[in-house]
Amino acid sequence: MQTGLSAASLFVISGAAIAAGLVNAIAGGGSLISFPVLTAVGLPAVTANLTNTVALLPGYGGAALAQRRDLAGQRGRALLLLPPAALGGFLGAVLLLRSGEAIFDMLVPWLILLGTGLLALQEPLRGWLLAKQNPLNRHGLESAATLPVFLVSIYGGYFGAGLSVILLAVLAVLLNDSLTRLNGLKQGLALQVNLAAALLFVASGRLDWSATIVMALGSSLGGLLGGRLASRVSPAQLRAVVVLLGLAVGLTFLLRP
Repeated sequence: MQTGLSAASLFVISGAAIAAGLVNAIAGGGSLISFPVLTAVGLPAVTANLTNTVALLPGYGGAALAQRRDLAGQRGRALLLLPPAALGGFLGAVLLLRSGEAIFDMLVPWLILLGTGLLALQEPLRGWLLAKQNPLNRHGLESAATLPVFLVSIYGGYFGAGLSVILLAVLAVLLNDSLTRLNGLKQGLALQVNLAAALLFVASGRLDWSATIVMALGSSLGGLLGGRLASRVSPAQLRAVVVLLGLAVGLTFLLRP
């Protein structure tokens, strides 16, 4: 699908993608920047969401690759949890494609506000999770995690903002292990969710490929910049800016005529 975006629109999209990649690399929440920009330049909400998911997929792959060492010794968990993550992501994508513009438009402001709220609670939640971790006891409830991971993955395939926060919370509550190792597992699951959804989105023929390519390049560049700036920029301050932006965007969508 091509919507005939102008050069100016593609330039704006590329800037938003760079910002989203940078924010994702440092604090998370980049979709709260890139998705609203795609709708602002004229893409229908569903097309914007499809495009956003596929374009930001390389960032998830890079994050999973960067933390592959944290997956050492977790092969059994990964083999158990990756299938429900893939199935959930696929079902969420199916729901999105079949729900239509009207339903998705109605849900968009609430989804944005939900993602914003999760991002705002990320650090308090992380503190709580760290407090409950017992790295000496690594006997977890892997089988009990399959259903929550599946349900969270449906949300991830449908929209996805805040997916990483919810996945990490589920893993930390049910699996007794260090948060670092669980974060590595979370990266792999998030990649699987988005990959399953992205494959269906590509096959749907509803992507705007010009925006997708520009965004993929921009988010990759932003991720590289974020990696270099991570030690110089306060994640908490950047997160606060994104939360305020998310609130403004969510309320704008909610109050629009």
